[in-house]
Amino acid sequence: MTSLYIIAGYLLLLIGLGIVSNRFSKGTSADFFVVSRTVGSFLLLMSIFGTTMTGFALVGSTGKAYTSGIGTYGLMASWSGLIHSAVFFLVGIRLWAVGKKHGYLTQCEYFRNRYDAPAIGYILFPILILLLIPYLLVGVIAAGKFIQASTKGMFPEQFELLLPNGNPHPLSGGIPPELGGGAICAIVLFYVFFGGLRGAVWANTFQTIVFMVTGIIAFYMISNKLGGLQAASQAVLESDFAKPRAAREGMIGQAQFFTYCFIPLSVGMFPHLFQHWLTAKSAKTFKLTVVAHPIFIMIVWVPCILIGIWAAAHVGPLGPGQSPNSILGRMVESLVHSPVLSGLVGAGVLAAIMSSLDSQFMCLGTMFTRDIVIRKFGEDRFTDQQKVLIARGFILLIVALTYGLACALMDTAQVFALGVWCFSGFAGLFPLIVGSVYWKGTTKAGAISCILVTATVWCILFYHDIIAVKPAGAEEDELLIAGMMPVTLIIAASAITLVVVSLLTKKPSDTTLKKFFA
Repeated sequence: MTSLYIIAGYLLLLIGLGIVSNRFSKGTSADFFVVSRTVGSFLLLMSIFGTTMTGFALVGSTGKAYTSGIGTYGLMASWSGLIHSAVFFLVGIRLWAVGKKHGYLTQCEYFRNRYDAPAIGYILFPILILLLIPYLLVGVIAAGKFIQASTKGMFPEQFELLLPNGNPHPLSGGIPPELGGGAICAIVLFYVFFGGLRGAVWANTFQTIVFMVTGIIAFYMISNKLGGLQAASQAVLESDFAKPRAAREGMIGQAQFFTYCFIPLSVGMFPHLFQHWLTAKSAKTFKLTVVAHPIFIMIVWVPCILIGIWAAAHVGPLGPGQSPNSILGRMVESLVHSPVLSGLVGAGVLAAIMSSLDSQFMCLGTMFTRDIVIRKFGEDRFTDQQKVLIARGFILLIVALTYGLACALMDTAQVFALGVWCFSGFAGLFPLIVGSVYWKGTTKAGAISCILVTATVWCILFYHDIIAVKPAGAEEDELLIAGMMPVTLIIAASAITLVVVSLLTKKPSDTTLKKFFA
C-alpha cells in the first residue's frame, strides 16, 4: 500500500497548493482569469508544456505504441516538437499582444471584435465545448485506467473483478477506474475552484517537474528490469506479436503518417492555451517556451513510446476486457517493484493528466462568464466576486458532465483515438486564427462560415469513426480518407470556405483593420 499512500500524499499536496495560491489572489476577476498578466518565462514554459502533455501523451501514446508500433513517435511527437513552437512564435505572440492591448480574456472576445461580429461568440462557444469534451474525457479515462492498473491486487475483496469465463481479471483488486477518475476530478476542481488560473499555473509548473523527473526514473527502472535497452529491444525482435510493431510493417501508411502533421496545428486554437498566452508578462517571455518546448516533448515521448513497444513483448496480446489504456500502469506495476518508486511514478503520470484538466476546466469557466453571461447582461451588472462565482459554478457543472460521460465510456473509449479527434477539430479551425492574424481580407461571413463548416465536417466524420457501429473485425481500424487522416479533409474544407466566402463578401471596416493591424 506504500505506493498508494504516496499518490494520496501527492494529491493532498495539490490541495494545499490550491489553498496557498488562493492566499496570493488579488481578489479581482482579471487575477482569477489571467493571473493579472504577470507570468514570467519559466512559469509560462512549464504551464504551457504541462497543459499540452496530457493522458494522451503518456497513457495514450504508450497504448498506441503497443498496438501500432514505433511509428507512433513520428505520428505526433516529432511533428509536435516542430509545429508547436512555430505556432507559439507565429500566432501566440501576436495574440498575446492584441489581448494585452485590448484587454481580452477569451478567444470569443477576440474573434467577436476582430470580425466585428457580435454573434460569433455564441456560435463558437458551444463548438469549443463540443471539441473540448473529448479532450477532458481523455484525461479522466486515462487517470482512472492508470490508477486501476497501478493498484491491482491491493483490494482483493472490495474490488474483485472476474472475466466472462469466471477467472480473475488481471486488474482484479484495483481501484475501479470510475472511482479513481472521480478522485482526480475532485482534486483538480478544488485547486482550480479556489486558486483560479494562478492555482492552475502553479500546479502545472509543479506537476510538470514531477512527471518529467518521475518519467525518467520509471524509464530507467523498467529498462533495467528488462535487462537494459539492448535486451529489451532484442526481446521485441524475438516476439512474434511485438516484432511487426517494431518494424512498422503495415501498421502506418505513408499518407497517414504525413497527414498527422496537421494535427499539432490544434494548439493554435486551444482556448486554454490562448488563456495561458495572455498571462505572459511580455513578448520576451515566450522565448524560453519556443526554444525548450521541442526538447521537453522528446524527453517525455521517447520513454513512453519505448515502454509501449517493450510491453508488446513483455505483456503479449491483451485478453478479453483489457484495454491498451492500461499498458503503462501494468508495466509500472509489474516491473517497478519498489513501492516508493511505484508511488512516485504513479504520482508523475497523474501529474501529467491533471496538468491539462485544470487549464481546460478553467478556460471553460472563463468563456462562459465572459462570452455568455457578461455579454448578455453587461460588464457592469456584476462585481468581480460575482464573476468569479459564476465561473466557479460553470466549472462545477462541466466537471460533473465530464465525469458522467467518462464513466459511461470508461471501458470502450480509446484515449489516443479520442485525443486525435479532439485535436483534429481544433486543427480544422486553425485557418480561422491564421486569417484573423495575417489576412486583412478575412470577413465576418467568411469566419462564421468557416466555423460552421468545420463543426459539420468534424461531427460527420467523428460519428462514423467513434459512434457508428462498425463491421465485425473493424472496431480497431482508424478512419482514413484516401489513406489520409480525417484532419486533412477538415482543414481543407475549413480553409477553402474561409477564403472563398471572404472573397465574395463585404470586407472589414477600416476602423477594424486599423485596430488589429496598426
